[in-house]
Amino acid sequence: MNYCTFGRSGLSVSRLALGAMTFGAGSGIWESIAGLDRGQATRLVALALDQGVNLIDTADVYSQGESEQVVGQVLADLGLDETRMLVATKVRLRTGPGPNQVGLGRSHILSTVETSLKRLGRDHIDLMQLHDRDALTPLDETLRALDDLVSQGKVRHIGVCNFSAAELERAHAIASHAHWAQVTSNQVHYSLAARDIEHDIAAVARQNNVALMVWSPLSGGYLSGKYTAQDGQVAKGRRTNLNFPPIDPQRVDPIVHELRAVAEAMGTTPAQVALAWLLGRDEVATVIVGASSESQLSANLQAAERMLSPEHRQRLNDVSQPIVPYPYWMQRFHDKDRA
Repeated sequence: MNYCTFGRSGLSVSRLALGAMTFGAGSGIWESIAGLDRGQATRLVALALDQGVNLIDTADVYSQGESEQVVGQVLADLGLDETRMLVATKVRLRTGPGPNQVGLGRSHILSTVETSLKRLGRDHIDLMQLHDRDALTPLDETLRALDDLVSQGKVRHIGVCNFSAAELERAHAIASHAHWAQVTSNQVHYSLAARDIEHDIAAVARQNNVALMVWSPLSGGYLSGKYTAQDGQVAKGRRTNLNFPPIDPQRVDPIVHELRAVAEAMGTTPAQVALAWLLGRDEVATVIVGASSESQLSANLQAAERMLSPEHRQRLNDVSQPIVPYPYWMQRFHDKDRA
């Protein structure tokens, strides 16, 4: 396993991290995603640890809090402190019926951190992330609350999820002016099927020394190829009932076909090729891989050993080119010039 310096934090983080969204047995949407109990989760974490993974990513809302609880139990069962396994979790989404049990206001952040610490069984959180934006709360209130938590030692580093380039710039400006703790990371959806961050987010992250963490690197399993017909067969799985992240098969299936061709040439799997493509991108610090079984996780972790040739990488780049976001009035001239 290779490691990287995690943004401005000074932490060394494994290039592959373990996602804990499958831990716990929540209801609703989590029935299609989670379901692993304490014993199953323990085996996955032990396997990841053995392969050099030193970061596990969860959230306060995964399985209505059960994911954090299971993570805490597993860390205790395996005797893992922060020197062996870093923990990242999140705050923002609704955690209860009350009007203040949601959002990025100071009250919700402080109460959520206390609850997360109890579930995790630790005295601090290595990376506390804003799960999304909150248009109803001033960003300076949010950043001040996080800075206080860093000063108190309850949070070591702060991160964000799904922030745009402009939002990253704004957060950096506010924290710099107030001399508060800076944003260390931005967790984004990035894959061969979703290369939008290349437009501006990646450049701004690099400029401000913000690490990019990748969630759903296989786009909800679609890039594994099992949901794209081959020999008339299409497998059933999570995407059968939940199209998330959203996929347009007409655009993505050609990518899957190319992944299969490259995988066959390399003697590996489409999923490992897709993960190896991400690990070879300069924009990426660490890629979060989840799993529902030991065999699935073991296969995903083997991607750290795969190296794509320049030819294979170029073939994948060509078939997955992101759509340039031209405004309509510019698009007319762009199309005319190309004609």
